[in-house]
Amino acid sequence: MESQKKSESQIVVIDIALYAKEGKTVPPGHHYKIMVDRQQYTVEHECMTGKEILILAGKTPPERFQLNQRFKGGRVMKVAYDQKVCFTEPGIEKFMTIPLDQTEG
Repeated sequence: MESQKKSESQIVVIDIALYAKEGKTVPPGHHYKIMVDRQQYTVEHECMTGKEILILAGKTPPERFQLNQRFKGGRVMKVAYDQKVCFTEPGIEKFMTIPLDQTEG
């Protein structure tokens, strides 16, 4: 168990929204604080798929939701389920989900 415990001083958590706001480059190889629908999550991976982000945010089944990422300046892009998002990409502020309603008219 001791090998699993890292001292708190060794773990660096990068807030990607703060880095985007300040125009800083997000460094690789750390933990990352991401925002999905106004909820913050700390992840240990530098990159995750759209599906993994949806599952992290409790959006299950993920196929019933669309994931969008918002960049500094307001640009919004859809993230596909199998698309890899790297949190070191410049300007990512947050992620937003949209429920995909199955309505028949």
